[in-house]
Amino acid sequence: MENERFDVWAVGGAYQRYMGRWSSLVAEEFTAWLNCPDGLRYVDVGCGTGALSAVVAARCRPRSVVGADRSEGFVRSARRGAPAPACFVVADAMSLPLRAAACDVALSGLALNFFPAATTAVAEMARVVRPGGLIAGYVWDYAGGMELLRSFWDAAVGVDASASPWDEARRFSLCRPEALREVWGEAGLVEVSTTSIEVPTVFPDFADLWEPLLAGQGPAPSYVATLAPADRERVRHALSDALARRPDGSIRLAARAWAVRGRRAVDATQG
Repeated sequence: MENERFDVWAVGGAYQRYMGRWSSLVAEEFTAWLNCPDGLRYVDVGCGTGALSAVVAARCRPRSVVGADRSEGFVRSARRGAPAPACFVVADAMSLPLRAAACDVALSGLALNFFPAATTAVAEMARVVRPGGLIAGYVWDYAGGMELLRSFWDAAVGVDASASPWDEARRFSLCRPEALREVWGEAGLVEVSTTSIEVPTVFPDFADLWEPLLAGQGPAPSYVATLAPADRERVRHALSDALARRPDGSIRLAARAWAVRGRRAVDATQG
């Protein structure tokens, strides 16, 4: 669709500055919620720069972790300094290069809403998981709980009404707990549940918040890149004016994600 031109994800370093610095915090809370036993085989679908894979490798004592992402740039970033036993491949979420039932757990962090067809992607995740295995993921709460992006789009739309269609809260209806439960059910998963995960996002000053929005990675920065300099300044001022500062000039916002999990059904004929 036309607004996919704003979904640019390719440069690992730019992503880390923009959103990646909180990805590990969310991944820590997410894996604690899953509470999986040691020794399992994981696949991380839409792994990006490898934050979730790294947390799984560090805290879950996995037998194996395969991270898959269609961005070669992200996979290169993920491979640099990846902890054992994590490894990474360039692959599409809609067609994973794994045999059926090859894994015990399939995960996806902050990527589900960018897949062309979420239910198909989740069904593909279920295909590579053994019967009874776990399929889980999480997405930002763009409607309100991801305060950085909510503040940005409110400011952008206030300056430029044509920005409204690109607001992730409008674009990504999947990013709500009821929608996630529906997708997991449509993919044939059972024992489905959801929860919220919230982590702090702290910026020492406004420049630390604004400068990553100039790097062109993701919908909001890609939108900023399309603006003429004068319009970009208007958005910057509107966002700056809307944000509360602490006495030391820092800005503290919350980042909430919605998480979902379910299991591949076990065929009753298999005992």
